[in-house]
Amino acid sequence: MKCLVTGVAGFIGSHLAERLLQEGYEVIGLDCFTDFYPRWIKKRNLTFLESKPHFQLVENDLNQINFNEILDGVGFIFHLAAQAGVRTSWGENFSEYVKHNVLATQKLLEAVKGRKIEKFIFASSSSVYGLSSTFPMVENGPVQPISPYGVTKLAAEQLCFLYFKNYNVPIISLRFFTVYGPRQRPDMAFHKFFVAFLKKEIIPVYGDGHQTRDFTYIDDIIEANILALKRGRVGEVYNIGGGHRKELSEVIELMEKITGQKARIRWLDPQKGDVVHTLASIEKAKLDLGYNPRSDLENGLRQQWLWIKQLYE
Repeated sequence: MKCLVTGVAGFIGSHLAERLLQEGYEVIGLDCFTDFYPRWIKKRNLTFLESKPHFQLVENDLNQINFNEILDGVGFIFHLAAQAGVRTSWGENFSEYVKHNVLATQKLLEAVKGRKIEKFIFASSSSVYGLSSTFPMVENGPVQPISPYGVTKLAAEQLCFLYFKNYNVPIISLRFFTVYGPRQRPDMAFHKFFVAFLKKEIIPVYGDGHQTRDFTYIDDIIEANILALKRGRVGEVYNIGGGHRKELSEVIELMEKITGQKARIRWLDPQKGDVVHTLASIEKAKLDLGYNPRSDLENGLRQQWLWIKQLYE
């Protein structure tokens, strides 16, 4: 069976495409290589994939591509392509988020309606919850994002649902909670912190360090996608968290242990759009998908540290 992975050169997309090949699928990977972070990093993410005969890379924008060609024979779609980043989604940048997160999603949904697609798995985000009044966050709880990025991810998720209800597109939405590990984007906190350790620079930290996140290792995210392909119920939304809710200050202490260095921190004001706490209820994913995150936070951070050193040294 052939799979389409959008955003294939990114953090999650490249890992997912590799796993799909290992599972015996043929993979078409689509990426438009936006300038959100350096192209050379994305190209490095593709090193393994580009050597495989059952992988095809298509460099194009979802807003411009000829879907008749790319969707021929595709049975599963993993839609991960998006303009990422909470803090950069304000002001003039918002149009880019609308373009890549909302318009591109609608164009892809239009293209697949009426086709024989087995599953359309959409990568949503914990950002849709915002300052949730329900804790842990549950799929049928309130969603009220507090960043423009979160608004566009929720809009795309809602587009997926209405194409399911009106056109029977077999949608499954996975709400990812703070993903970390090798190939994490350069704008994300753990990546920036480890680079600061590597270069012996000051670490900029927004807030007081007591904010918490449900950290999810990349391997668990990929497993959730494979489980969604095999067992997910169409029309449903699933939280995908890692069971590692930690204060940021605790994570920095772990990084000090891993790197053997003392962190030098510059404390900065909280950023608009950043939520204070996240914690996923993953009971639904456990029940329907058999999802059971296995990764240990310290071990996951060690793997990311090794990757950072290989990337920059």
